[in-house]
Amino acid sequence: MGLIWSLIVGGVIGAIAGALTNMGGSMGIIANVVAGLVGSAIGQSLLGHWGPTLAGMAIIPSIVGAVILVAVVSFFFGRRA
Repeated sequence: MGLIWSLIVGGVIGAIAGALTNMGGSMGIIANVVAGLVGSAIGQSLLGHWGPTLAGMAIIPSIVGAVILVAVVSFFFGRRA
């Protein structure tokens, strides 16, 4: 049950990061989960484990890390108009 809970929280964190960077419409469910989980690891390694935690992830550093990840990935792989 812990794995499912982590995937759900990772998806929510990824969706928040996508909404903050205006890339949420182009990201799918799998990309939201991956961005949330990887962004959580990045944010917690850069900023530490402070603030409220959910499913073993510190929420504020996780969102910051996911925003950084989504911004960097969209910079390199974003669509050019």
